[in-house]
Amino acid sequence: METIRLTTAEAIVRYLIAQKSVLADGTIDALFPGVFAIFGHGNVTCLGHALEQHRDQLPTWRGQNEQGMALAATAYAKTVRRRQIMVATSSVGPGATNMVTAAGVAHSNRIPLLLIAGDTFASRLPDPVLQQVEHFGEPSTTVNDAFRSVTRYWDRIMKPEQVLSSLPHAVQTMLDPGDCGPAFIGLPQDVAAEAYDFPVRFFDEQVHSIVRARADVAQLDAAAAAIERARKPLIIAGGGVHYSFAEDELAAFAEAHNIPVVETVAGKASLLASHPRYAGPIGVTGCEAANNLAAEADVVVAVGTRLEDFTTGSWTVFKNENVTIIGINTARFDATKHLALPVIGDAREALVELTGRLGEYAAPESWSDTASGEVSQYHAYIDKIAAPDANPGDVPSYAQVVGVVDRLAGPEDFALAAAGGFPGEVNNGWRQKALNSFDCEYGFSCMGYEISGGWGAAMALPDKDVTVFVGDGSYLMMNSDLYSSVLSGHKMIVIVCDNGGFAVINRLQVSQGGKPFNNLLADAKIVEEVRVDFAAHAAAMGCIAETVETIDELEAAWKRAKQADRTTVIALQTHQNSWTEGGSWWEVGVPEVSPSAAVRAARAELEAGKSEQRAGW
Repeated sequence: METIRLTTAEAIVRYLIAQKSVLADGTIDALFPGVFAIFGHGNVTCLGHALEQHRDQLPTWRGQNEQGMALAATAYAKTVRRRQIMVATSSVGPGATNMVTAAGVAHSNRIPLLLIAGDTFASRLPDPVLQQVEHFGEPSTTVNDAFRSVTRYWDRIMKPEQVLSSLPHAVQTMLDPGDCGPAFIGLPQDVAAEAYDFPVRFFDEQVHSIVRARADVAQLDAAAAAIERARKPLIIAGGGVHYSFAEDELAAFAEAHNIPVVETVAGKASLLASHPRYAGPIGVTGCEAANNLAAEADVVVAVGTRLEDFTTGSWTVFKNENVTIIGINTARFDATKHLALPVIGDAREALVELTGRLGEYAAPESWSDTASGEVSQYHAYIDKIAAPDANPGDVPSYAQVVGVVDRLAGPEDFALAAAGGFPGEVNNGWRQKALNSFDCEYGFSCMGYEISGGWGAAMALPDKDVTVFVGDGSYLMMNSDLYSSVLSGHKMIVIVCDNGGFAVINRLQVSQGGKPFNNLLADAKIVEEVRVDFAAHAAAMGCIAETVETIDELEAAWKRAKQADRTTVIALQTHQNSWTEGGSWWEVGVPEVSPSAAVRAARAELEAGKSEQRAGW
């Protein structure tokens, strides 16, 4: 057997370079198109050296914060619909633990991400080393064990030859549609430097294509029989529609069988907003149209969704006691939730095979007429609250800000947001003119994702314009990748809405009987309320930046940003208490006993809501 003597770090880099992927257009490109790196004593001398040697084959991008660069890597993989995987590497210690949050984002959203962190010495002779956290009774435990709860695959390489089995398993886990998520590799400093005679064929080019698991015939037959009995069927399009590249098949299925389609946050832009079967976003951050249809539906075809609480209204949106849920999903865990009829397989193939079984079946015209009427009211409501003159004499609302981009955007525009108040606003107000033109990180609801995610999306979409919607709270949490985007030349447009604190959580606090406390700056323990000059701050990092006050000024600024040659930040003050309405009930913990009458009233409302929850029936 022909071998080549390499260090462990060099072998890892060469293996990553050898992995290729079949992209959406049928071309073959790198499975791992790049590495985000912040070097330290745990990864600079070995892995950093290997990356430098192969910088033309595996580009390395310098991050400013380990969490931010891993979030950018997650957004990249999400944007290219899991066909490519970015790598993020850090030193041991705080560099590694900074990436734990990003791993949680990737895990919750079922996104592939390869994390490689330095580790302490396998020999333990130099212990305790710089940044080592010692566990007296468990000397093999390091901070890297924190990744175990937020990764699909976890390993620590203790001998060079372990790479031969560990890396292929990590890659297959990240590529498995039913088990997709982040993989973590811990690399002790001495092991990274060790050499081994690796088989040359280990570094042969390997081309990976999307796996399309077919559903069991009996499951398809049962699902088709349930749909054929339906008088008011509804499709929920989740993120799995995008990852399966099933948008065309979804549209064809909905058209052939006259079934309205509602979308989750992850599934948004599965259909064009102008499609006749499109019925809007469902759930807590959804619209009345979608939720009203869900309340009446007798069969719900859940395609590629994990049915989290913001989709199901904590399992209250399905009000028909006889409703049947059909779970089409590559993951058995998701397909079988709440006594669903499981169809465990690829979304695209399952929809095609179901159509073949349904023949001429179509839902009654009265049902599609109901859906059309609901959707017309939804659009009318959004048009009203997003209009430039919707809040005369007041600062703009989030809905108006989103409305500016919604009106001006074309098929070449991509919208991105996360957490805070924006998910409900963009989920309703961004009416997609192109498929797969939207990313709102809401699986982990990670504040700080927006700007880093925007950098990753801009990197993945060189021919599109990425507009990032971010609140002042998230901006202050993580903004350094504005600088990254300027340095790397990946332009984005960032709209910063300053409403004086964590306004949407203040809304939740007050709506559940609490008093405003510690969320808005005005209600926090501070000496003086100082408002940040976000434009000046962004300009200091090399961005084009300006502050606007009105919707007309925002429109003009966004048009200028479209023509700009680098990242542009537009800042404005927005309303603290103006929100898009129409979402469903949501269960949160409210005190069972309290001296506050308002809290007691909120608890009574909670109990009333819980009485409508679907509990496995």
